[in-house]
Amino acid sequence: MGEAIGQILSLAVGVALSPVPIIAVILMLVTPRARANGPALVVGWIVGLALVGTIVLLAAPSAASEDGEPETWVSVLKLVLGIGLVLIALRQWRGRPHEGEEAPTPKWMGAIDSFTPVKSLGAGIALSAANPKNLLLAVGAAAAIVQTGAAGGEQALAYAIFALIGTLGVGAPVAIYFALGERSGPILDRLKTWMSRNNAVIMAVLCLVIGAKLVGDAIVGFSV
Repeated sequence: MGEAIGQILSLAVGVALSPVPIIAVILMLVTPRARANGPALVVGWIVGLALVGTIVLLAAPSAASEDGEPETWVSVLKLVLGIGLVLIALRQWRGRPHEGEEAPTPKWMGAIDSFTPVKSLGAGIALSAANPKNLLLAVGAAAAIVQTGAAGGEQALAYAIFALIGTLGVGAPVAIYFALGERSGPILDRLKTWMSRNNAVIMAVLCLVIGAKLVGDAIVGFSV
């Protein structure tokens, strides 16, 4: 299982560093329903990651051929995912705000004040499982775990570790809010401002680095 965990660490960090979901949960924490909506989004986030992982782990065929080498499908999947992340990185870089420009925020964030816990739960699921970057990383993590040939229980545990690490980003503001109460306001506001300003650059760098890693892993797989 150690090999599986080693394979997914960088992908989990990529999921954790998701500026838009972090901004969304911070905005929820300044609404009257903060104590319900913040945790609901985090729960939804975990559910979304769990859904993706469960589907891939159950649907994936054997990752090893009869001679013990990785199956070609794993390398093909990593190549596709890697290219997808590189394309996302290029799009984010080209769309980054220039000097003096305000970073745009998704229109749906304007309605966060009216969110119920159910809507917050749904938003968490969508942000983790339907967001292109996080979806590609979650699928890549599950595929990497399958490729190690670990037993079913170890695969599930390795993916649970991936989901736990991937939740640290959206979970941290909620933990700060409950730990510090009103004193968390300035800290969360600074975090939100920094994330908003640097969203595109963070996404571009993360997607480029992890995408290049997946492409490199695919090339190694094809050459074995």
